Amino acid sequence: MSEQGQTIVHDVPVNVAQQPDPYPLFERIREHGVVQRVRLNPTLEVWMITGYDEAVSALTDPRLSNSPVKVNGLAEEMAHQERTNVLMASMLVADGDDHTRLRNLVSKAFTARRMDELTPRIQEHTDAFLDAFAPRGSADLVSEFALPLPMAVLSELIGIPAEGQPDFAKLAVGLIMPPNTAERLAKGARARAELVDFFTPLIAKRKVEPRHDLLSALCAAQAEERISDRELLSMAILLTLAGHETTASLIANGVHALLRNPDQCAALRDDPALLPGAIEELMRYEGPVSRGVARFTVEDFEIADVTIPAGEMIIVGLAAANRDPARYDRPDILDVARREVPQQLAFGHGAHFCLGAPLARAEARIAIGSLLRRFPDLALAAPDESLARREGILRGMATLPVTFTPQK
Repeated sequence: MSEQGQTIVHDVPVNVAQQPDPYPLFERIREHGVVQRVRLNPTLEVWMITGYDEAVSALTDPRLSNSPVKVNGLAEEMAHQERTNVLMASMLVADGDDHTRLRNLVSKAFTARRMDELTPRIQEHTDAFLDAFAPRGSADLVSEFALPLPMAVLSELIGIPAEGQPDFAKLAVGLIMPPNTAERLAKGARARAELVDFFTPLIAKRKVEPRHDLLSALCAAQAEERISDRELLSMAILLTLAGHETTASLIANGVHALLRNPDQCAALRDDPALLPGAIEELMRYEGPVSRGVARFTVEDFEIADVTIPAGEMIIVGLAAANRDPARYDRPDILDVARREVPQQLAFGHGAHFCLGAPLARAEARIAIGSLLRRFPDLALAAPDESLARREGILRGMATLPVTFTPQK
């Protein structure tokens, strides 16, 4: 509250993920309280949670829904979205039994045991991409490494043929751009249409010619009426885009953070045993989800002495919570040897904790570890202030030019 007793509304710009350093903004918001009213665009005000403990509480509270259907003033728009947007049939916006049913259909593909089985293939893909640019002594680690690596792994896991693939990175940007203009809405609709056109015949083929991949397993579940045709299509799109874009951003952000902190990069290179913990620290320090994840109140919701009415939208600020000084010592410092208890929230928490977290961790660990081992003099090839961020609501690098001693 201000001195006049009026609620302060903080502006969180639509391009916050592209800002060089959005964290001072989150800290300024938190100084007024860990639950605040924020403005996402000129016509949309919501609530934002920036405290770590409060974020954990919100992500596990049944009074908050993943579905925006019940939000005040959005009923007509959401009804239209449910008819026209195939992703509205995904577990991303499902709650309760529907969410559990959909998640259980694919959870076995992302267990720790399955990741151990995939590790040799992830390493093979990693080495192949590194081999391709090693003789040159330079590379763009986004286009030549961070983007193609997770796509190669996902293609095998899900069952996506290499031939005829659309530009998943471009389509992902179209889907995750904030839909605050008619142009962006149209771009998102075109991206969904292209993905539907790609996956529909592929699913039809897997139904008659099954293979040992996740898409074939989902087709078998559909034949047993455990998942609808629309849910199957939505699941294929969601797993591909979510597993690709977020992991690519995690790898690129992590390498960028290390190269900007050479003492930490050297510590990690000198002691590879730090790598698993360093991946957690890199996700805490500069995770892909900058602004946060949305939840919607299905009844009045009390948190941190604030009552949020039913039918409201809440942004659970994962990046802000990951730098909450109430939970982390020196939260704005990258420390690859950090040993603090609180688990970072880059993958979320609770029932909607990121299903692909084990795969993302494995890919990031292998990718970053291999880079540091293979190229001990890896360095940024451009001034840090000149490096652009990817479009969209996720925080990722558009380019990451590096140099190193060429290798035969």
